[in-house]
Amino acid sequence: MPKVYVYDSYDNKFFRYNLSENDPMPYSADTTLRVREFRGSSKANVLWTTTAAMEAWNLTRRTYGSGIPVGYAFKRIWEGGHGTTSQHYAGVAFDVGQRTTAANRRKIYKAAARTGAWGYVEPLSMTPTWVHFDRRYGKPACRSTTAGYPTLRRGSRSTYVLILQDALNALGYSTNTLDGIFGKATENALKACQRRFSLTADGVCGCASWRKIAEATVGIGKTATVIDACTGNVL
Repeated sequence: MPKVYVYDSYDNKFFRYNLSENDPMPYSADTTLRVREFRGSSKANVLWTTTAAMEAWNLTRRTYGSGIPVGYAFKRIWEGGHGTTSQHYAGVAFDVGQRTTAANRRKIYKAAARTGAWGYVEPLSMTPTWVHFDRRYGKPACRSTTAGYPTLRRGSRSTYVLILQDALNALGYSTNTLDGIFGKATENALKACQRRFSLTADGVCGCASWRKIAEATVGIGKTATVIDACTGNVL
């Protein structure tokens, strides 16, 4: 049974749900997005997203006015499938419309862009057989990009912290839990990983740390050190 984390930036809290594959995603309207559709090809037992991404989905679905087939949404960073700064790993990106016509994809694209709710709607010229949109958030740690992950430090809380914890555990640096909260154990794991990559071991995940960690983790597959369980309901 999948466990789904939803980060609510309004209250800065995580909520956890135990759902079946055919259950609707939390905060999605009716059954316009089921867990199995959000999961896509991911084999992970733990998934995550944000209330803001679900709100953007709902608005796009209403604006489009009919069903939107989802071909690819969530992946955990060790599963790979996209680049090292993919918003799919943050659980806030959707690739849709693969099983429909080009005319319908243009309509989906226009609907997504018209909402103004997504941080990025990719031009159709870059994705001719699908439509990509994502609800990225936070200022990227690396300059001259809008796609990167934000700087994280002790006290941070977000789905980007989940990416970092996921990566550190996959690389063998235990954070003791997978909860999206940057605490002492995550800081210690990050410092150990930074030393491995000859980076300043300051416990802050900035541009250089994200680059090294993501490059080492994306697509390596599930290791024996991956944490695949959640605890608690409201964190």
